[in-house]
Amino acid sequence: MRVSTAERTMNYVVLVAFAAFALFPVLTILRDAFSPRIGAAGGIHPENLIDAWRIGGFGASLGNSLVVALIVVVVSVALSLGTGYAFGTMRFPGSRVLFPLFLLGLMIPAEAIVIPLFYDLRTVGLTDTYAAIALPQIAQSIAFGTFWMRAQFRALPQSLVEASALDGAGPLRTLLRILVPASRPAIVTLVVLVGLWTWNEFLIALVMTPSGRHRTAPLGLANFQGQYTADNALLAAGAIIVAAPMLILFLVLQRHFIRGMIDGASKE
Repeated sequence: MRVSTAERTMNYVVLVAFAAFALFPVLTILRDAFSPRIGAAGGIHPENLIDAWRIGGFGASLGNSLVVALIVVVVSVALSLGTGYAFGTMRFPGSRVLFPLFLLGLMIPAEAIVIPLFYDLRTVGLTDTYAAIALPQIAQSIAFGTFWMRAQFRALPQSLVEASALDGAGPLRTLLRILVPASRPAIVTLVVLVGLWTWNEFLIALVMTPSGRHRTAPLGLANFQGQYTADNALLAAGAIIVAAPMLILFLVLQRHFIRGMIDGASKE
């Protein structure tokens, strides 16, 4: 089906309009981050980033977020590969009941369970630890990861699993040697999504660390905002510092991420 010049032009106009709409807030923050602080002279001020880093103590909060994100991503993706493989390629008693139970994790918001969960974790002495922040997010991420990887493994040719079984490979070897390499874009997409959600999580980190000892980057930015609400330049610089790691991760993995999203959208 040939596309006319008018249709192609209209497509580009719509894409440019949506791109401008999406980039406008980002460009506004960038402009504010390098604008003069209150009482400073005009011009471009890249030292705002250094001042925001020093005053806000973002080094510690970014380190905490990195530790939590690594724990959540590694554990949830590893477990999601196993559960997605089981639900996507095997038939076992109770599979039709267990899979909807996993999906409940996508339907129950964190706001509904965070308070009773805090008391449960406090009872076992886990509050104010990395585990208190990571474990609830691992549970939430496994729900989505199971759904995501199940769809991916079901979309792969069944002949791959059958050929691997004929060669004498067990389930674990089939998963690691055959299905994981064939599902790399979907796995990278899952890593990026889980990492992004974990990095941006605010409520769980706020409730589970009442002392603030393991304050994550969003909490650090909120605390910084409370101190410098009137200074938009420092606030914008702090926002860039917090968002930069996930932006870099996306730019590095964008080719696999986009491919995984396209493949996921085309699966039945």
